[in-house]
Amino acid sequence: MSDCLFCKIIAGEIPSVCLYQDDAIYVFKDIAPKAEVHLLVVPKQHIATLNELKLLDETVIARLMLQLPELAAAQGIPQGYRTIINCGKEGGQVVFHLHIHLLGGKNLPGF
Repeated sequence: MSDCLFCKIIAGEIPSVCLYQDDAIYVFKDIAPKAEVHLLVVPKQHIATLNELKLLDETVIARLMLQLPELAAAQGIPQGYRTIINCGKEGGQVVFHLHIHLLGGKNLPGF
């Protein structure tokens, strides 16, 4: 999508601190971190929200989830971290490209 912030980041049109990527996913540091470690794990394919996932997307969503423990270990937080997927405006989603927040580290805020 030409106007999607995360699509532009994935395409290299907007700079980011990329920590991992493969053919299906892109992982980068959040520019406004809410924790010591705050990464965004996104599919390279544009999927607006969790509600737009289709059965055909099962491979990419599995890839996102399976990468989380490896990312946590690489960030030094393998024993405890939080994942968040906001869905829709009322669910707190700001960028309408499916993404998983991976948060961890000292002083992780509670709910």
